[in-house]
Amino acid sequence: MDATALPPDRGGVGRYVDQLVGEFSALGVQPIIACQDRDADHFGSIAGVTVRSVGRFAGSRAARLAWEQTALPRLIRRTDAELLFSPHYTTAVCTAIPRVVTLHDATFFSDPDLHHWGKGPFFRAWTRLSLRVARVSIVPSQATRDELVARAGADNGRLILAHHGVDHVRFQPPTEAAVTDLCARLGVRPRQYVAFLGTLEPRKNVPALIRGWAAAVADRPDPPALVLSGGPGWDENLPAALAAVPAHLRVVRTGYLDALDLPALLGGAIVVAYPSLGEGFGLPVLEAMACGATVLTTRRLALPEIGGDAVAYTEPDSSAIAAALRALLEDGPRRAALATAAQTRAATFTWRRSAEAHVRAFEQARQ
Repeated sequence: MDATALPPDRGGVGRYVDQLVGEFSALGVQPIIACQDRDADHFGSIAGVTVRSVGRFAGSRAARLAWEQTALPRLIRRTDAELLFSPHYTTAVCTAIPRVVTLHDATFFSDPDLHHWGKGPFFRAWTRLSLRVARVSIVPSQATRDELVARAGADNGRLILAHHGVDHVRFQPPTEAAVTDLCARLGVRPRQYVAFLGTLEPRKNVPALIRGWAAAVADRPDPPALVLSGGPGWDENLPAALAAVPAHLRVVRTGYLDALDLPALLGGAIVVAYPSLGEGFGLPVLEAMACGATVLTTRRLALPEIGGDAVAYTEPDSSAIAAALRALLEDGPRRAALATAAQTRAATFTWRRSAEAHVRAFEQARQ
């Protein structure tokens, strides 16, 4: 298992890999994990895992790719591995053993303009190459599966659907003490803020969220703040949207929050808003649901596959966001009903179930 592409922070892909590895031992899978030095102790502490630390790439994609295409095949030969699992789009091309690759989303094909200019061509090329060389590819949603078949010429029979899970030990309705503590540090009041969690990139549609939130709350006597949590991203429209916020409203930008604070952030919000223009899965939505949050999202790509009837939906433009958010803020019983339904639905998404689907993919690849 090549875990060398994981970033230092445990965002969506990091949590995906960590949770899968934790489940594999119970399913009889004992992976040999290639990882950067900084992750060696972490993976080494998981039962059934053998670690091969390969140095560090210091954020250099080129150096990591060079290692993947040259040193990884040699490492495979030394370990007598039966299969290579590459959990983030790219894989070793020159190796004789079967390969399984995870393709997290197809928005590089469906919405190329929403990605950083250098990412689109890179991930489109690697998606097509991985679809050719891998015996099986894993996708986290039916929406991603359909998009890859329609737009990248994928063979449907070589795609295995494995929904992500949620860490139900960590992501659950937070205690009042945890919410109060986090809100005190952020300078907001419990249940008096709208939360967003994710990278501030164009695909997340945060400028439209800011404008919609401002329109929805500006006339309220006690307007809830907007809390934006996650990486800074590269959305060039964000500064103008922030500058246009009326002076009596508050936007709080937290940057990355400690993972232990996320349940309090999500579960302590009056609404978690995630008006994305398209997701391969939408892990923040599922994690918010597990925390008992009222979630507002869009029907783009995989998001309704995750949210079902347990979340509220909006079109992605600011006017629609304003109307949907205003309706939720004015309807406490509906928020409560959605929060209860969200917890029930989130309970059906488990990392054990996801790991079992991965094992089926490994078995199919070895046939």
